[in-house]
Amino acid sequence: MQFEWTEEQDAFRHKIRDFLHANLPDDWEKFSEHGPASPALTAFAREFCVKLADAGILFPHWPVEMGGEGLGPWEQQILAEEMWIAGEPRGGQYMNVNWIGPTLEKYGTDEQKKRYLEPITKGQSLWCQGFSEPDAGSDLAALRTRAELKDGNYVINGQKIWTSYAGLADTCFLLTRTSDDRKRGITIILVPMDTPGITVRQIPSLIGEGDIHEVFFDDVTVPESARFGDEGQAWEIIGYSLRNERLGIPRFTLARAALDRAVQMLKDAGDFDSEYVKIEAARCAALCEAAGTANYAVVQRRVDGLAIGAESSSARYATVMAERAVCEFVIEFLPEGLAGASPYLKMHHQRGIVAGVAAGSAEIQLNIIASEVLELPREPR
Repeated sequence: MQFEWTEEQDAFRHKIRDFLHANLPDDWEKFSEHGPASPALTAFAREFCVKLADAGILFPHWPVEMGGEGLGPWEQQILAEEMWIAGEPRGGQYMNVNWIGPTLEKYGTDEQKKRYLEPITKGQSLWCQGFSEPDAGSDLAALRTRAELKDGNYVINGQKIWTSYAGLADTCFLLTRTSDDRKRGITIILVPMDTPGITVRQIPSLIGEGDIHEVFFDDVTVPESARFGDEGQAWEIIGYSLRNERLGIPRFTLARAALDRAVQMLKDAGDFDSEYVKIEAARCAALCEAAGTANYAVVQRRVDGLAIGAESSSARYATVMAERAVCEFVIEFLPEGLAGASPYLKMHHQRGIVAGVAAGSAEIQLNIIASEVLELPREPR
C-alpha cells in the first residue's frame, strides 16, 4: 500500500506541533507523570484546552454547524496522534471532542445540546463515563445500577467501578437499567456529579494519580429531562460512541515514540549491540506499524462513508499488542527508564498499562473478531 499525507495534512500536523512547542511547559514530560486524571494535570488541561479552542484545534473535525472547522477523519487522526505522542495534555477532555460532543449532537435534545456543548467547545468541561460495575465489567449488558421514574424524576441506585476522571468530572454519562430486558432495558442518563447522593472513592493504582474510582449512587434524583435518548436506546448509542472513542485513541503512536526513545537511550549507553535486543526492537516496531495500518484502514472506511464493524476491534487489538510489546521491551532492557531515568518512558508505561482494558477489554475485542470476522461458532452455554 502506498500511503502519503497531503500537503494540507502535513501543514496541519506541523501547526499542531508548533502549538505544542509553544504551549507545553519546559518540564512537561516530568509533569505528565502525574497522570491524565490527576488534579494537577486536570487543572492544566482546563487552561490548555481553552488555548486549543482559541487556536481552532480543539475540535477541528467537527462540522461547521457544530462550531468546528469541518475537517475530515484524517485531520481528527492527525490531531489525536500528535496529542498522544505528547502524552495527551488534554487530559480527560479528549473524550469530549472524540465522542461525547458528536454523540450529544446526534442523540441529544435541544436543551441538552445547549447545556452541554458550549462548555465542551470552550475547553471547560470534564466528563466521566459510568459504564463498568463490579459484576458487569466488559459485559455491560449485566449492569445492575437502576433508575426508576417517579413523579417526573429518575431515582438512581447502584455502583460503578474503574470510572476514569470521576473525582473531578462535571458530568457523568451514566448507564442505568430501567427494565429487566438484558440489552433493551438499558438507558443513559446525564448526571451532574455534584448531585446529592453521589459518593466517589479513588482506587489507588499504578497508572497515575486519581485515575480510576468507585462511584456510588444512593437515591440520586435527577429530572426526567436528564435522560439521553429514549428508554432502552442505550445499546445503539453506546455502539456509536465507542466506535468514535476507539478510533480517537491512537495509542500506537505513543508506543512507537516510547520505543524510539528507549532505543536511542540504549544506543547512547552502548547497549544496543546485541542481536537479540535489535530483533526485539524490530518486533515492537513492526507491531506498532501493523497497528497503525489497521487503524488507518478503519479511518479510510469513515472517509468513504462505509459502515464500521468488527474492523475497529481488530485495529484495537493490534494496538493492544503493540502497547504491551513496547512496555515489555522497556521492562526487560531499560528498567531504569521506569525508575526515574526517563519521565517519558514512565509516562508511556502508565498509559500502556490500561491499553487492554480501556474502551473495551482486549478479550472482548477478540470475542468480536472471532464471531464477526472469523465467523466462528459460539460454544453453547
